[in-house]
Amino acid sequence: MKEIQAYQSVLELIGNPPLIKLQNITKSIPGAFYAKVEAFNPGHSAKDRIALYIIEQAEREGILQPGATIVETTSGNTGFSLAMVSIIKGYKCIVAVTSKSSPDKIDMLRSMGAKVYVCPCDVAADDERSYYSVAKRLHQENPGSVYINQYFNELNSAAHYHSTGPEIWEQTNGTITHLIACSGTGGTISGTAKYLKEQAEKSGTTVRILGVDAYGSVLKKYHETKEFDTNEIYPYRIEGLGKNLIPSATNFEVIDSFTKVTDEESAYTAREIATQEGLFVGYTSGAVMQAIKQLAEAGEFDENSRVVAIFPDHGSRYMSKVYSDQWMNEQGFTANTSNQDIEYIQ
Repeated sequence: MKEIQAYQSVLELIGNPPLIKLQNITKSIPGAFYAKVEAFNPGHSAKDRIALYIIEQAEREGILQPGATIVETTSGNTGFSLAMVSIIKGYKCIVAVTSKSSPDKIDMLRSMGAKVYVCPCDVAADDERSYYSVAKRLHQENPGSVYINQYFNELNSAAHYHSTGPEIWEQTNGTITHLIACSGTGGTISGTAKYLKEQAEKSGTTVRILGVDAYGSVLKKYHETKEFDTNEIYPYRIEGLGKNLIPSATNFEVIDSFTKVTDEESAYTAREIATQEGLFVGYTSGAVMQAIKQLAEAGEFDENSRVVAIFPDHGSRYMSKVYSDQWMNEQGFTANTSNQDIEYIQ
C-alpha cells in the first residue's frame, strides 16, 4: 500500500510562510519590496512561532506537566496560537485580553476552547484590572500553570531568531537591505533583526532595522532617549502595536529607528493592501505599509533597496474593525467607506 502524504497535525505547518513581492502599492517607491506574509501560518499569525517554541521549551525543561494550564496576556493573536497548540498537546488555555481586541479575535479565542478575560484597555499597566495584572493573578490562582509572559520572556525573541530571521535571509539570498516590522512585545523584530545583522556582518553587508510604533505608545521615545515618558501614553486603536510599558523582550540595540503611524492612515492602508495586492491582511500590516510610505517620503530607499516587511496576521481578525464601514465611520475615518459597491436585488 502506498504511503499517505499527510501532516500529523497543524503544528507541522508552523513557519516558512512565503515572501511575496509587492507589485502595485509600492510602484512609485524606488527599490524592491517584499512581504513576509505570516497569515500563511496555520493560526494565521506570526505568533504561532512563539507559541510552539515557548511551549516546547517548557516541556523540555519539565515545567509543563500533562493537562497543565497555560496563561497569557495577549491582544488576541498569541492567545489564539497558544489555544491551538494547547488543543494538540492537551493543555488548558486561559488568556487575558484588552477591550481593544476586536470581537472577531475574542470569538476566535473562545472557539478554540480558551477561557477569555476581557480587561479595560485604558488603565495603567500596574492597575489590578490591566490585562498584565489579571494574567498574573490567574497564574497564581491556577497551581501548576505556566505563564507565557511574552512581553518579558527572552524565548519570544529566540523563536524568531531561530525561524523568521533564517527564513528571510535564505529567501532573499542575503540581499536584504531593510527589515520593517511592528514592535509590540518586540519579539518578532528583535529576534529577526539579531539574526539578520549577524549574517550581514559575516557577509560584509548591512541591514537597516526599522521599527513601527503607534502614537500613544512609549517605544519610539524610549529607543531615542532611554526615557520612559508617561506623557506619551494615551489610548489608540491599533492592536498588537506599541506599548505603555517597556517590554524586556525588545532588544532596542538591534533596531536602527522607529517610525510612528496613526490609527486612521494604518486602517486605510490595510484596506489598500487588500485592493491593490490581493493580500487580505490585518491592521498592523497596514501600519507597516504606512510606515514604508512615510519612510519613502523621507528618502530612506533607493533603487538598490531590497526591503522585507513583516505582515503579522490575517484580515479576518478585523472584520468588525478596519474592514467594517460602520466601525470606520464611528471612528471618524470616513474616506472610502461607503457601501457603493453593494447592490441589493429586491
